[in-house]
This record gives sequence, C-alpha cells and structure tokens, in this order.
Amino acid sequence: MSNNDSQSGSPNEARSGTTSPSLRSQRSNQNAFITNVEKHGGPRRRHNRTGSRSVSRSRPSSPTGSVVSDISSASGKSLTIVLKLGTSSICDPDTHLPLLANLSRIVETVIKLKHFGHRVILVSSGAVGVGLRRLGIPSRPSELALVQAVAAVGQGRLMALWDDLFGQLGQPIAQILLTRNDLSQRTQYLNACNTFEALLEMGVVPIVNENDTVSVGEIRFGDNDTLSAITAGMVHADYLFLLTDVDCLYTDNPRRNPNAKPITTVTDISALREIVDVSSSGSSVGTGGMATKLIAAELATAAGVNTIVTRSFNPEKIVDIVEYFSNPDISPDAPSPNNVLCTRFIANKRPMIDRKWWILHGMRCAGTIYLDAGAVVALAKYKKSLFAAGVRRVSGNFSSNQSVRVVYEVETETKEEDEDLDRDEERVKSAVPQQNEVIEIGHGLVNYTSTEINRIKGHHSSEFNDLLGYCDSDNIINRGNLVVTVPENIIDDVFISKIVQNKIRAEQRAPMPVTSS
Repeated sequence: MSNNDSQSGSPNEARSGTTSPSLRSQRSNQNAFITNVEKHGGPRRRHNRTGSRSVSRSRPSSPTGSVVSDISSASGKSLTIVLKLGTSSICDPDTHLPLLANLSRIVETVIKLKHFGHRVILVSSGAVGVGLRRLGIPSRPSELALVQAVAAVGQGRLMALWDDLFGQLGQPIAQILLTRNDLSQRTQYLNACNTFEALLEMGVVPIVNENDTVSVGEIRFGDNDTLSAITAGMVHADYLFLLTDVDCLYTDNPRRNPNAKPITTVTDISALREIVDVSSSGSSVGTGGMATKLIAAELATAAGVNTIVTRSFNPEKIVDIVEYFSNPDISPDAPSPNNVLCTRFIANKRPMIDRKWWILHGMRCAGTIYLDAGAVVALAKYKKSLFAAGVRRVSGNFSSNQSVRVVYEVETETKEEDEDLDRDEERVKSAVPQQNEVIEIGHGLVNYTSTEINRIKGHHSSEFNDLLGYCDSDNIINRGNLVVTVPENIIDDVFISKIVQNKIRAEQRAPMPVTSS
C-alpha cells in the first residue's frame, strides 16, 4: 500500500518517454515552487469552497470617485454575480444589428447591482454576430478559418459597443479572452484568478469571451455557457445567470407545445434530463442551447454556485431575483418570486475544493487509463491512490502531470457453451465480440507518462526499479490529484458484486485438490 496518499503532484512539469535522472532530480524543486505559488501567489479568496460564499463588505466607491448611493441589499452582503449573455440577446438573428435597447437595460442592471455593493462579471457572446454585420456577410460561415476571421472583426466592435454603453455611466470595463489552454497549467489558472480578483477589487466590470480567433477544437470551451460556469467557479461566484430568449426551463419547448409547464427549482440535474426536452440547438449564429445550459448548471452548482436561467430581455428582474433569494428569511429551496419567472439550480451544499474542481473542469484530458474492478472500488469507495497493479491498459500519448480519464471497461460476456460441445463447435458458435461499455470513474493527474505506465501496469511498486530503472512514485495517481465522478451507488451495485462474481468464478475454475487413496 502507499505511504504517499497525502502528496500533491504538480501539473507544471511534463515529460514524455523515459525520464533522465537530471530531470527527475528537479521534480522536488518544481513541486515546492508550485506549492509556494499556491500558498503565497494564489488568488486572494474572500472565502473557501467549504465556507460561506458571501461576506459583508464596505460600500465600494464608484470608479469616478463619488460615493455610491446608499442602497442596501436585503442580505446586507456583497455577492459576486456572473451574467452570461448569448448571441440572441446581443444581435438580431436576421439583420445581426446590435439590440441596443436590450444592451442598455443590461448595462443599467449591472450598474444597479454594483450600487448594491455586488461585484459583477459579464460573459458576452456575440463576436461572430457583430462581425457578420460589420463585414456584410448574411450568415455564419461553415469554414473554421472564416468564422475565426469574422470573430476577430466582431470582437473589437463588440468591446467598443460595451465600452460606449458603460462609459455613459462612468463605469470602466476590462476585456478578458480565454481558451481552455490558458487554464490547463495551475500557475496560469491561479494568475487568471488573481486578475479577476484585482479587477473586481478595483470596481471594474470584467467582460469575458472565448478567444475564438485562436481557439481550435483541443482548447475550446465549446460554448459560452460552459465558459461562464468555469468563470463562476474560478471567482467563487454566488450566482450565475444564464440569460436566454425564454423565461425559464420548461418540460417541453413552449413554442411547440402550449401545455409545457415551467420548472422553477432544480435540485437533481440528472433526473431533470429524463423529463425535459433540451434538444434546442440555440440561435443560427450562436453555439449554445438549453442542453448546454444544463451542462453549465451542473458545472457551476458542483462549485457551489447557484445558477439561474431567465429571460435576457427583462434584465431588470435580475436585481429582484438576487434580492429575493439573498434574503435570509427565504428558504433555500423556495420557489421563484411571484413577479419573476426563472429556473433556479440550487448549489451543492458540499462544493468541490478548488484544486479538484480545476483538475476536473480546467484541464483537458490527454488520455485514458482503464482499471480493473478492484482498483475502482479502492479509488471510489475507500479513497485510495491509483496503483499500477490495478491498471489494465492505457490509451493515448501523455506526459506526467497531465490530466487523464480513469475508466472501467465493462466487458461483453458471451454465453457459456454446453460442456458436451466439442472445441471446434464451440469456436464456431462463439459470439462476435462487441464494443464494450465504458464507465467513467474520474479524472486525475498522472505521476508517469503513458509509455512508463504501459511498462509497469499490473505490477507492484517494488518492481518499478527493475522495469523502469527508477521509482519516482509508488502510485500512478495520488489521491490528492484524483477527482472521483462515479456515483457511489454504482460502486456498490456494479463493482463490488463484480469482484465477488470474479472470486466465485476463480474458485469454480480452480483444479480440485488431489487426495491420495
């Protein structure tokens, strides 16, 4: 067993193939550097993920120097609020002209929230839509290079538009363009968190978008719903508002089905997916839809962020929603206020700690490790590290300290043939192997490369020196660098019973002891 379960690996170092002693000798120094950065150079958190998510704050002064009007929220606390706007809320879907009236109402809402003492981040889509209008192109191109070129033109115009509107009220803004690659290294992730924190402390409204001009499939967030959820997790937001062209989530598409019923409160997103239709693919210019909003809500609530889906064309209602749900006299699972229709996804009461949330959502998996049933139970039920003895095979080409998926492959079992059949007949009647089902167990940072793991899989750590010539760690993934995603009931129902079945089969197949007469 391991004596290193309390260790924490560093994602800052990577190597491929076999490792030279000189590189290995630097590992402790690099790990110490990362630890020092996280202790002393990390973001100045107002809270941690297991504590209160809001704090009392003194009234901030306005960016122009005057004191903000004496308005107090119902809770008396300063909240961090992320607002996400889709393309359909920014541009007309047919003409691609900016919806100035709606954008102005959104700006006024942000200013009012700030007057209450809250901190606001805006995640704004619309670069492609604005670029199409600027270039006179009637519809979104299908070629990636053209889409990125249009986004490059539109992003500058979009920020100029936001700056003009916020500037009328004396509110400074900042542009932050992100790709997933910017967050894949721990130091870069912490620097991004620090930048957000510094801007918010200065009273600035950060406006975030994906860097579409340089993004490719491997480093894309995919849509701004996901980006907004990751942003909310990074800043430990209290609320994430996903603003769309409908009032809330319905049991069916209300445009097609007049009997569709609104859903006001969600505590179980997995159960929700079974009863609602989220097949909408969003606008013709944007990349989102209701399905992506469920994914975003799942990410954000796991980080402890209350997530609300509501209509973007009534942004002034956001203030009412925040005031209502922030009132300490309101039950945590209370329905929406009477004058507002929205869907609220209630935050997890035991949110994921920051480092593990970053491993799960900030990093992109570079490969996959397949486990046996015993290793799955050790990881998921008994909170152990992953050892090479429990690894069956490896997929992908990855370096140490990269993120990988940890999965279990459910093998397709063939029906046992009658013992009376001869071997030739058994071979003829044997079933054709089918594609196996894969169950994701979690994500983790590996201590060895894919090449090294292929050499040591199935072996005890005492054999590493013979197999590799060195032993940098006695485990493949340290417990502190592992995030388990598989539900515990599946562990009990599937894997423990699998171990028992395998043990029974092994005993049945074992040769009977020979006794002397």
